[in-house]
Amino acid sequence: MDDGSVTKIDDDHVKVHFRMDVDEDGWPPASVESLWAVDLGDRTVRLDNTPWFARGVASQDIVRVHPDEDGVLWAGETVQPSQNCTIRLIVLKDGGSAAALQSVLELFHRLGTTGEGIEQFRMVALEVPPQADLPKIRQLLEHGATEEWWHWEEGCITAAWKAAARS
Repeated sequence: MDDGSVTKIDDDHVKVHFRMDVDEDGWPPASVESLWAVDLGDRTVRLDNTPWFARGVASQDIVRVHPDEDGVLWAGETVQPSQNCTIRLIVLKDGGSAAALQSVLELFHRLGTTGEGIEQFRMVALEVPPQADLPKIRQLLEHGATEEWWHWEEGCITAAWKAAARS
């Protein structure tokens, strides 16, 4: 957990904090998510990992940040979207085991995505770049949901993603 001060892994990377609304079911499981980002030096950062819970942002987006009195960087508006999408899955197959999460990641990796799994929440967060096979990814997402392998949601989508839904 962060202690509130600016956290760095090197001279360029900082933690950026996103406030989130927790619903009546307690989801997401935290009111703040912290993401690694590259400090661009002008009160903007380029996100450097895929968000688990924060909505409306994707890896490589450039986001304005606002430091508070303790130096904590809070996310503001996206000033330049990356054109990456963030798609999240709750894996139902095999109870969301580590092996099931890994197989889901490998399945989508073949279609041009990257991502991570977190067994605690039976969850996979996918980074979907614009050059990935968007129609096939959407098709696989829908198929897996129909087969009850997972539930999925769009955390951050693009015009290209929406167009793939219509094809």
